[in-house]
Amino acid sequence: MTALTVWRYPTPFGADRGELHLKQLVEQDALVVHDAASVVWMPDAEAPKVRHLRHDTARSAGRGALWGGLVGMLVLNPVAGAAAGAAASAAAHRLRSTGIDEEFLSTVQEQLVPGTSALIVISSDAREELVGPILARSEATLIAADLPEEARRRLDDLLGPPP
Repeated sequence: MTALTVWRYPTPFGADRGELHLKQLVEQDALVVHDAASVVWMPDAEAPKVRHLRHDTARSAGRGALWGGLVGMLVLNPVAGAAAGAAASAAAHRLRSTGIDEEFLSTVQEQLVPGTSALIVISSDAREELVGPILARSEATLIAADLPEEARRRLDDLLGPPP
């Protein structure tokens, strides 16, 4: 089954270390990464910076940027101005329409705040005996949701076909 995970770090620099851990896991065949994005929110910044991970961990370059943007807009929803708030609300609504669990989205929104960072990873075939120890040694808090096939199809439709 495909999983959507957010590896949330208590500092803005945690996602950089997390990206190295993710690359290590991919090299060990510990999981298959379909897409990944990094979200970094500096303490005094009004908004987080969202970027697609462009190395070999993400197998569908281009889609991750849009996916990361949608998650960024969801996170920005409470702090955005009226016009940006309307756009963020529309993006959040589209994201919720994929079937992703509302509790998962709320948890991400509550925990990803200024001064934190995260990796957002869509993956499958995770080998817990390899992934678990690496995450346990990191500062990451794992927020996870299984993506049923229908949710994955809707997410694919929302993001468009891979380039």
